[in-house]
Amino acid sequence: MTLFFLTCLLAVFPVVSMKSPIFGPPEIDSVEGTSTSIKCYYPPTSVNRHSRKYWCRQGPKGQCITLISSNGYVSKDYEGRANLTNFPESGTFVVNVDHLIQGDSGSYKCGVGINNRGLSFDVRLRVVPGSGVLNGTQVYAEDLGGKVSISCPFTSANLPNVKSVCKQIADKHCVRVIDSAGYKEPSYEGRAKLIIQGTTQTEFFFIIDQLQVEDDGKYVCQAGDDSSGDKSNVDLHVLKPEPELVYADLGSSVRFDCALGPEVVNVAKFLCQKNKEKTCNLVANTLGQRNQTFKGRILSQNNNGVFSVDITNLRKEDAGLYLCGANSDGQPQKSRPIQAWQLFVNEETTFPSRPSVVKGVVGGSVAVLCPYNPKEVNSVKSWCRWEDTQNGGCPLLVQSTGLVKNQYEQYNGRLVLYDEPGNGTYTVILNQLTAQDAGFYWCLTNGDIHWRSTVELKIVEGQPNLKVPKTVNVELGETVQLTCHSPCKFYSYKKFWCKWTDQGCSALPSQDEGSGQAVVNCDQNSQLINLTLKQVTKGDEGWYWCGVKEGLQYKETVAVYVAVKEKGTGSGALSSVRAAAAEDVIETSVRKVDRKVVQDPRLFVDTQAKDPEDAAGGSIASADPGSSAGQGGSSKVVVSTLVPLALVLALGVLVVGVLRARHRKNVDRISIRSYRTDISMSDFENSRDFGANDNMGASPVSQETTLGGKDEFIATTENTVETEEPKKAKRSSKEEADMAYTAFLLQANNMAANIQDGPSKA
Repeated sequence: MTLFFLTCLLAVFPVVSMKSPIFGPPEIDSVEGTSTSIKCYYPPTSVNRHSRKYWCRQGPKGQCITLISSNGYVSKDYEGRANLTNFPESGTFVVNVDHLIQGDSGSYKCGVGINNRGLSFDVRLRVVPGSGVLNGTQVYAEDLGGKVSISCPFTSANLPNVKSVCKQIADKHCVRVIDSAGYKEPSYEGRAKLIIQGTTQTEFFFIIDQLQVEDDGKYVCQAGDDSSGDKSNVDLHVLKPEPELVYADLGSSVRFDCALGPEVVNVAKFLCQKNKEKTCNLVANTLGQRNQTFKGRILSQNNNGVFSVDITNLRKEDAGLYLCGANSDGQPQKSRPIQAWQLFVNEETTFPSRPSVVKGVVGGSVAVLCPYNPKEVNSVKSWCRWEDTQNGGCPLLVQSTGLVKNQYEQYNGRLVLYDEPGNGTYTVILNQLTAQDAGFYWCLTNGDIHWRSTVELKIVEGQPNLKVPKTVNVELGETVQLTCHSPCKFYSYKKFWCKWTDQGCSALPSQDEGSGQAVVNCDQNSQLINLTLKQVTKGDEGWYWCGVKEGLQYKETVAVYVAVKEKGTGSGALSSVRAAAAEDVIETSVRKVDRKVVQDPRLFVDTQAKDPEDAAGGSIASADPGSSAGQGGSSKVVVSTLVPLALVLALGVLVVGVLRARHRKNVDRISIRSYRTDISMSDFENSRDFGANDNMGASPVSQETTLGGKDEFIATTENTVETEEPKKAKRSSKEEADMAYTAFLLQANNMAANIQDGPSKA
C-alpha cells in the first residue's frame, strides 16, 4: 500500500531537480602565507537574501563544521583572519581568509540556510608552500602557462659527467625527462632545456616554458651516475589560474572578454571549453573558426587586442571551464591558457522563455518576441542577422529608432520593430518573406548583455493567411478602398492597418476612433478588413500593412504598395477600388453609384459598405495598370444587356396600350377563364347597382359558367328582357370595368362558401 501511495505521488508531482543553485569556485590554489577570496552565488530571491550564509569544512564522516557564518559566528581557527560579507542585491557572498597555512588545504562548502541541506557548493582548497628550500627540497610555485628555471647544484667531481633531470611517479620510480647527452622526453619537446654555463660552474639549470598542469610534481636533478652522482630534490607546483566566476540563467547570454596583453596583440587568439576528458574544445578564434555546436548562438569580435565572445540561448551543457589563449594557428594548447572563466548555468531560472525557432512561408510574415531587462525600458533595442562566414558578425537591420540606412533597399516595406507588448519584451516583424530570409537573427540592446537572444527563422511550405493585392494604383484626389482578407481562425483577433515608414508602422484609426483621411473598418461576416483612403495625395503613396493582434502580441501581417499617379494617367471612370483576395488569386471589384460590376465569381463583395463615391466624390481609381481593359469589357457587357431590355420594355408598353383600347370598346363583356364556379345573381345585394338586370325566369343551367375547357360560356348584360326596361344613363367605360371586377370578387367569395358546404348540383 505504501509503495502504491509513493507511486501516485511521483505521478502527480513533477520531478524536482536536485542540482543546487548555489555556485562557487570548484578549485582554489594558493601559496602559503598569502590570502584567498571565495565568492559564492545564490539565486537572489527574497528568502535567500535574508537566509543564513555559511562557510564550513567537510570532516571525514561527511559532517560539515561551520567556520564562519553571516550570523556572526567565527570558529577559533579563523579568529582574526577571516570574514564573510553578504551582497544581497547581486545574490553573492564573499569569504576572505588571510595568512593561509598548508593545514588549510581540504574540502569546503559555501552555502545558504542550514548545513547539509543541499543549498551548498563544494570547494577544494590547496595551499602550497612558497618558493624556497623546505626540508632540503627546493620548492617552486609558478602559474600555469608560465616559465620556471630550476637550479641544480653539484660538486666539482661531477663536472665532466652527464647531467640529467627525472620526474618521480607514484611508485617512487624516477623517469628521465632530459639529459646533457641530448635526450628529451617527447612531452617536453620544444619547451624544456638544460643550460650548463662553462666548465667550471657547479650548477646547471633546468628550464620549462609554457607550463602545463601535468608538469606539477617532484623532480630530481642529478650529475653523474646513480651510485656516486650528486642529487637534489625539487618540488614544482603549477598553480592553476583562479577562474573568473560567471553566473548565468538558462536561456540567457554571457560574454567572455579575453585581454592577453600587448605582447600577443598580433597573435591569433582562441576560446575553448574544457570537457570531461580534460581536453579543451575550440569554441571560436580570431581566424574565423567556430564550433558548430554553437552555430547561430555565438558572436565574436577582436577590437584593440581584446577578443570578445558572446554566447546566447545558454544550455545546461554550456556550463564548465572556459580558457582563453594565444597561438599562431588559433588552436587550443595546454601550455597557453592565459585567462579562465568558470561558467555556471542556473537551471532554476526566471528568465523569460521564448521559442528558439520561428517558421514562415514565402510571402508571409513572422513576429519575433525579444526579451530585454524590464529596468532598461529606454534602452535602444536592435535586431541583426547572424552571418555564418569567416569574419562572422551580425550586421544591424533595424533598431527602435528605425530601419538601419544601409539595409533600406533590402528591407524597404518589410521590417519594423515595436516596443510592444512592453514589460521586458519587444517585437520584430518581418513580412514578404523569401527563401533567402532563412537563418539566425539576434535580439540586442545597448544595456544588459545577459538579455541577448537568438532565433532561427525557417521557411516552410504553405500559403500566407492574410491576402491583399501586391500593388494598387490610384490617381490624385481619388478615394481608394483596400481590402484585406483574413481566415476564420483570426475572427477573435484585433485587426489593424498601418502605414510603413523607415521609422516604424503607424496604426491608422478604425471607424469608431475617428473619421480622418484614412479609415479602417472590418466586416465580421466576410472577415474583410477595409482601408479607405479619401482624396488621395502624393503623401499617401507607400507601403501599407494589414495585420492581426492577439491581445498585445502581434501575429501576422501582409503588405500592399499604393502608387499615386497624376490625373489623366489612370485607367477609367470608376470611383473606388475594393481589392480582395481568394486563394492564390487577387481579385478586384468596382462599384459606381448604385451599380456593381463583379469581375470574378470568387471576388469578395461587401454589399453593406457605403460607396466611397457617395462620400468622397472621387473620380478614378484602379487596382492595376490593366484595369482599363477590364472596364472596357464591362461596358460592352452593359450595352449588350440594356439595349435588348429597352426593346422589350417598349414592346410591352405598346401591347398594354392596344389591350387597353380593346378593353374600352368591349367594356360590357367579361370573360373568366381561371375558375369553375356557380354564379347566382340572387347572391348579390342590389344587383342592379352593379349593372345587371334581374333574370328570375332564366334557367339555373344558364347560370353555370364552364371555364378552362374548349367550350366557353360568356355571361353578358344583354338579354331579351333588357328591351322592356326603361333606359338608364349610360355609365363610363371605367365605371363599367370597376363594377365587373367587383362582381367577380363577390362571386369568388360565394364560390368559396359553396365549396365549404359541399359541391353544388346543377
